[in-house]
Amino acid sequence: MRRPTLAVVFAFAACSYAPHPASYRWASSVEEAPPPAGMNTESYARLDDNPFLEARHNPLSTFSIDVDTASYANVRRLLASGARPPKDAVRIEELVNYFPFHYPAPAGDSPFAVHAEVLACPWSPAHRLVKLGLKGRELETKSRPAANLVFLLDVSGSMGEPRKLPLLKKALQLLVAQLREDDRVAIVVYAGASGLVLPSTPGSERARILASLDELSAGGSTHGAAGIQLAYRTAEENYRKGGINRVILATDGDFNVGTSSEGELTRLIETKAKSGVALTVLGLGLGNYKDSLLEKLADRGNGNYAYLDTLQEAKKVLVEQASGTLVTIAKDVKLQLEFNPARVQAYRLIGYENRLLRSEDFNDDRKDAGELGAGHTVTALYEVVPVGEHVEVPAIDPLEYQRPSAAVGGDELLTVKVRYKHPEGETSRRLSFAVPDALTPATPDARFAAAVAEFGMLLRDSPHKGRSSWAEVLELASASVGDDPHRREFLSLVRQAQSLAEE
Repeated sequence: MRRPTLAVVFAFAACSYAPHPASYRWASSVEEAPPPAGMNTESYARLDDNPFLEARHNPLSTFSIDVDTASYANVRRLLASGARPPKDAVRIEELVNYFPFHYPAPAGDSPFAVHAEVLACPWSPAHRLVKLGLKGRELETKSRPAANLVFLLDVSGSMGEPRKLPLLKKALQLLVAQLREDDRVAIVVYAGASGLVLPSTPGSERARILASLDELSAGGSTHGAAGIQLAYRTAEENYRKGGINRVILATDGDFNVGTSSEGELTRLIETKAKSGVALTVLGLGLGNYKDSLLEKLADRGNGNYAYLDTLQEAKKVLVEQASGTLVTIAKDVKLQLEFNPARVQAYRLIGYENRLLRSEDFNDDRKDAGELGAGHTVTALYEVVPVGEHVEVPAIDPLEYQRPSAAVGGDELLTVKVRYKHPEGETSRRLSFAVPDALTPATPDARFAAAVAEFGMLLRDSPHKGRSSWAEVLELASASVGDDPHRREFLSLVRQAQSLAEE
């Protein structure tokens, strides 16, 4: 089988909540009280952990990549407040993908590289943990395409709290400071009505852009649909062929005027995405935060989704990872794994519950999937049960007209296939390679990814957490922190979660 020139890594491995009575505390030293009892209307889409599937009857696992990181920052905000995150707020793939991993860079003209590791599963040692990683091509700021950006900002009354519009204005000031003279920025706001605060303005007029941001204030109800229409129209009127064309929507997601249902808003965004204008969603605030809607908008808008709980997080998303946030290097990226039933009894994809695709969707270029930004890494983990090990799987009756044939593949554990499109193309390309059934020494990255996944399973009280414990998470992660400040912060989050769990 021909191996691709990509670098890829594999490692096998709408509800509301009642806030904790403790005050919300933020790393930026700004304190903000939680909403009054009974007033919390935060919403999260329901997630049920992926089950184990028997490889003999379900050999294919297909899903869309996800580079969102909102769940991690939101979980951090909740733990800092003294509240254990609601189960549905914990999307394990977003926790894992919050951290960049050291995957090989792509070779040749490939937009990304793929790598795979197979190691013993920490929480179920008789199982394998397969870690799959994609590494997007890096892009220097000076060589990125010119940008046509439209800031679509919620300035309704609910955005007046310190951790909403005031934080957002500081965050966007950081982004404006990174603009080049050939970039352009427009500002659209919406509350009871929408308006163009700043027409498309060259980056050379930075003082004018900053002044427009500084003058914004909050008030009124939220008429988001009208703002979306105006923002996309503004982006289309200033479209840069071959450049970056993106709407940056910043809101708490509490749309309550005009088109406000999830179905209507997501269909609107899906239609607008066909114009070639991508979407970045920045979530803010607490109490009325609508995570379930914002995640869907980013997904349908061919974009990414981050949650800004502190100015430090804004710097990470809009400055340190600006190229990955703004520049798409591959779109509609899908992965399909075929497991060898001669080696695999069963398997389970950890996370990505709302990114699953049908087997037929892999080859269907009409089916939307995730986008990969410049320099981004994407990690997926599978827990794999070797043949001979017992595992509970959903039972099905024997088939009357099918007979299992002899499994092939020799010592291969699985085959990985990847499909993607050029950012401005409509026809996908396909890559494929096999992963042998051979344990490799666990790298620090693999151990840390496993620790984050185990942390997520404990927060979710997953039925598949095995012998997971807070102590094991700390042990795994502590040995893999290095000099990464984000990994060091993770250790403190684990200790906070452990303390809450033991109360």
